[in-house]
Amino acid sequence: MKLSTRGRYGVMAMADLASQTGSGAVSLAEIAERQMISPAYLEQLFVRLRRQGLVESARGPGGGFRLARPADDIRIADIIEAVEEPTTITRCETGSETGCVGGARCLTHDLWEGLGQHIHDYLASVSLADVLQKRLPARIPNPGRPAELTH
Repeated sequence: MKLSTRGRYGVMAMADLASQTGSGAVSLAEIAERQMISPAYLEQLFVRLRRQGLVESARGPGGGFRLARPADDIRIADIIEAVEEPTTITRCETGSETGCVGGARCLTHDLWEGLGQHIHDYLASVSLADVLQKRLPARIPNPGRPAELTH
């Protein structure tokens, strides 16, 4: 999984849209102003979000966008996957079982593949409603480090 500006802005825009639920359709101009994101960039993101069934558009006066499903049913991973290009964090060729380095798996393949899976699992465990209500999973403790001291 790759996380670029596109993914971060997609999540920010969707959180903004979800926070406006009950206000009818929300224009991209309003989201762009509140989140300080280019309206043209948001248009590109919302085309992808609509294509994946995460938002619905309303035309005409008072038009804009609204969530296509309840915020509890939209996972952060869904948003990122909708707006990002498919990729992995290994350097393997896409779709190749052995295409890391010279036709063989690289030494760190499993490390990067495992990290990518952890990232995906975490983002798939968090809904848009969780973000709005600040119900994020607790930080995972690092077993190799002593607990941080608080003063």
